[in-house]
Amino acid sequence: MIITCWGSRGSISVSGKDYIKYGGDTTCVEIVTKTGDTLIVDAGTGIRRLGYHLYENKRNSFHLLFTHAHWDHVIGFPFFRPLFSKEVTIVLHSGPFSIKGIRRVLADTMAPPHFPVSFDHIEARIEYRRTPASAFSVGALQVIPIPISHPNNGFGYKFIEDGKTFVFLTDNELNYIHPHGLSIEAYIDFAAGADLLFHDAEFTPQEYQLTAGWGHSVYTDALELARSAGVKTLGFFHLNQERSDQQLDRLMNTVSQDIQKNGYGFDCLAVGCGMRFKI
Repeated sequence: MIITCWGSRGSISVSGKDYIKYGGDTTCVEIVTKTGDTLIVDAGTGIRRLGYHLYENKRNSFHLLFTHAHWDHVIGFPFFRPLFSKEVTIVLHSGPFSIKGIRRVLADTMAPPHFPVSFDHIEARIEYRRTPASAFSVGALQVIPIPISHPNNGFGYKFIEDGKTFVFLTDNELNYIHPHGLSIEAYIDFAAGADLLFHDAEFTPQEYQLTAGWGHSVYTDALELARSAGVKTLGFFHLNQERSDQQLDRLMNTVSQDIQKNGYGFDCLAVGCGMRFKI
C-alpha cells in the first residue's frame, strides 16, 4: 500500500514562511492499495489539495473514513472538488458514528450560514456503509478500528495488506483515559509489529503540564508506545500548530539522539504534508 499525507497539523491549519517544510493543513491521509482502491482518512483542510489531485488524475471512485468529527478533521469536506462531479462515486463509511450521524456531521459543515452550497447540492454519488466494530475490507485492504482516548470519542485504525501493517492513531491521549478510551497497553497490542505507525505527538512534557486531558499525547509517550510495540517506523502526527519548521527540526534532532542513545531500534520522523510511504 502507498500512504500519502495531505495534512498533519492539529487543531487549526497554519500558513506562512515558518510552516513550509512540514506544511500547515489539518488531517487527511490517502491510502492506495495494490489493486488501485483509494481510501481517504479524514477531511481536514488537506483534503482540498487531494481533491484536485484526484480530479486531475480522473480517479472517480474512492472510500472516505473518519476518525472523529472535530473541526480540524471535517472542515475541508465542503472544498473537496470531487463532490461536485456526477462521474464520482464516494463510499462513505460511518466510522465512529451511525450512518445518520455521519451524514449530519458532514451536512452541518455545509449548512447556512457557514457555507453557500448545501449538502443536498452534492452531485457525486454517495454510498453509505456502516463501519463494524471489528474488521472490514476495502478491496484487498483489511481495516480494523479501535476506540481512541479523546474527548467526544472516535476511532483509530489498522490497515493490513499482504502482511504489511499501517496503524493510524491520531488524537489519542496515552496518559489519560477518556470515556470509551483504552489503556496504553491496549494501544501497544494494537500497534504490535506495525511497519508504520502514525501517532499523535502534539505536546512536549512541559506543554503537557497545562494540556493534560485535552486529548493529545506527549511525544515521549508516543516513542515509548512505538518501542513497546516493536514498530519499524514511527511518524509523529497532529503536529502542534505553533511548532515551526525550525522547532520541529530541533525536536526531531533530540528524538534521533534519544533513539540512538537508548537503542530503540526503529526510525522516527515528523510526518509532513506531501510525504509518501510505501509498505
